[in-house]
Amino acid sequence: MKKPDLFFDSSALIAGIISATGAARALLLLAEDGAISLLVSEQVIAETERVLARKAPRALRYYRAALRATGLRVIRDPEPDVLIFYQDICSHQPDVPIVVATMLAGVDFLVSLNRRHFGDDPQVAARSGLRVGTPGDALTWVRERLTE
Repeated sequence: MKKPDLFFDSSALIAGIISATGAARALLLLAEDGAISLLVSEQVIAETERVLARKAPRALRYYRAALRATGLRVIRDPEPDVLIFYQDICSHQPDVPIVVATMLAGVDFLVSLNRRHFGDDPQVAARSGLRVGTPGDALTWVRERLTE
């Protein structure tokens, strides 16, 4: 069976680092155990570093350790000429590179706590062909796959 591939946006990654419990942390632990693969883009890494440095600077050390422990793969951001083609994939333009990076990576699930721009807009999933949901949604989906 193919290992599930999940793409974390910065909100999911930050939640997994800062919280000792919760679905985002559980997914990080599953990745650390090798049960799933986690991917992020360069943009996600930059956003996460920026937010943690501002809001939780002590967490930066744990964040960097988690990146190594989980085997998190960092993929390149989509090129601007590719983004132009997908500019209507979601309503919030700063999130277009996240959706496109997820699509191009061919992952199974886009994990985000950003309900406003992803979860509450069903057109994002429809237009991109991606499964999109919260860490809790993703954890439920992963558990179903791992018990098959």
